[in-house]
Amino acid sequence: MRDQLNIADVIGEYVSLSPAGRGRLKGLCPFHKEKSPSFHVDAEQGYYHCFGCKAGGDVFKFVQEMEHLSFGDALRKLAERAGVQLEQKYGERVSRDLYDVNDFALSYFREHLTGTALAYFQGRGLTDAVIQEFELGYAPGGWDGLLQRARAHGLSERQLLDAGLLTQNEQGRVYDRFRDRVMFPIRDHLGRLVGFGGRVLDDSKPKYLNTPETDAFKKGELLYGLHRARNVLKDGQPLIVAEGYMDVIALQQHGFAGAVASLGTALTAEHATLLERLGARELVLMFDRDEAGLKATLSGLDQTLGARFQVRATSVPSGKDPADALREGDTASIQRALSGGLDESTYRVQAARDRYGLDTRDGKRRILMELLPRMQNLDPLDDGAEKMRTQVCELLDIRPQALLDWIGSKAKRRTLTDTHIAGMSRGGGQEEDRELALLRQLLVDPRLLAKLDGTLGWRNELVRKVMLAAQGAQSTDDIMSVFRGQPEESQLIRLMFENTQSGNISRAGHEEYEAKQQTYAAAAVDDIQVGLSIESLRSEVQLLKSQLLEAPPPQQAGILRQITELQRAIEAEKRARAHGA
Repeated sequence: MRDQLNIADVIGEYVSLSPAGRGRLKGLCPFHKEKSPSFHVDAEQGYYHCFGCKAGGDVFKFVQEMEHLSFGDALRKLAERAGVQLEQKYGERVSRDLYDVNDFALSYFREHLTGTALAYFQGRGLTDAVIQEFELGYAPGGWDGLLQRARAHGLSERQLLDAGLLTQNEQGRVYDRFRDRVMFPIRDHLGRLVGFGGRVLDDSKPKYLNTPETDAFKKGELLYGLHRARNVLKDGQPLIVAEGYMDVIALQQHGFAGAVASLGTALTAEHATLLERLGARELVLMFDRDEAGLKATLSGLDQTLGARFQVRATSVPSGKDPADALREGDTASIQRALSGGLDESTYRVQAARDRYGLDTRDGKRRILMELLPRMQNLDPLDDGAEKMRTQVCELLDIRPQALLDWIGSKAKRRTLTDTHIAGMSRGGGQEEDRELALLRQLLVDPRLLAKLDGTLGWRNELVRKVMLAAQGAQSTDDIMSVFRGQPEESQLIRLMFENTQSGNISRAGHEEYEAKQQTYAAAAVDDIQVGLSIESLRSEVQLLKSQLLEAPPPQQAGILRQITELQRAIEAEKRARAHGA
């Protein structure tokens, strides 16, 4: 097939070439920016090479790189150009049959776009040219109009069922899946007709109906309008991900050529992989401002974490969807929204703030718990997580180290009480002062360790490390030896010296001073343990239960385990207090 393709003709459709002698041509390289041509094509040998960026290969490699296609897709594209019939595997033949059946259905739907259905699109602000360009149609309201037309043209029920164009009920009767709906043909990124989306003309349910999963139609891998919008990727322009078909059509009609939409779902990992393969550099999520739009945006941000393209989130300032805003002539606000937008971490923080507020400790607790999964990533290369931690500290007025301590402690994450939140504040820290006072006393009298509850979650990082390492210590030296030569050693020595600054007092006075210190240390223990009271644990259980209702299924098992652990802790606290009484 390579012999039947003239590489100069193929490349000439993408690059302006001029003769360069001895069967060679040259032009500006399409794979990098340059002012002087360094891209050469050898028409006789069938290869190309750029002396600037070193790109090179044969005609198949060129189409692969220019169109961001797999080798198989590039081969099929060039075979069609050369008029070569490729031998197809069974799965490929099935898909080809589905495309042909869908093409037949499209002709039927377009033929019936008249009257009320046509007026619907015109009323939504679409021009006749755009209606034709996007191949919009209408499925009549009868039960078997498409089926009867297909039979008359030699198509079988099985072919239409396999394409998702018919539905079969429990009694075995088959009928048209799409009835009395305006129709949107759905093509994959290569332009192949894989299915349809249909919308009712009134308020009946379901409002939208798509082709079911078939060998050609994979909803989680498709983006409506991508076969047209992908052209903007060559110029490095962003793709705009909107919510609905009409949003995409309206945006493209008004010059926003990079508009696409998912098919009634949020973005998926498969979408992100496809967009990376197509060379996307930036994605702008433009969903509605309602609860569904918020969830779709957050889910989209989740699925694109780690992708090789930048992601921003925005919405129409008026709160309307893009199609309605554009129909009312509000193009300027759409442009401003697309020019701005928020990066991933900023959007998450602002969304949590708007949802829970800053006026109560409970609101702050919910903000921290919602953002925790993203803040937990301490990879220094994850700029988004680091930026989020900084933003949360500023928003909630808490100390960066206190936030890191909380993130790093499973016990603290399970029991984020009002006391904990107060202790994390920049103006707080009284709880940590008590912990340090207790640590000072332990350095003098390690026997106090026996009085402590080993399950306590310590706020101060130094105290936490010492408490973990000091279990079983009989003397101060036992504690100090654990940290010999480590940064903590100098901190502990400083605390020990602070502990002896009682001044020049008599022996009796010194004994009185030590007695007061012991009393203060004991009070510190009581104070800290109050922070883990039954009521605090119950409050945390209620918070987790509310999160459980909104959590996706993969996260629910983990939340249930946390609730069970907390309930066990509550029962243990009850038994301990009853025994103490």
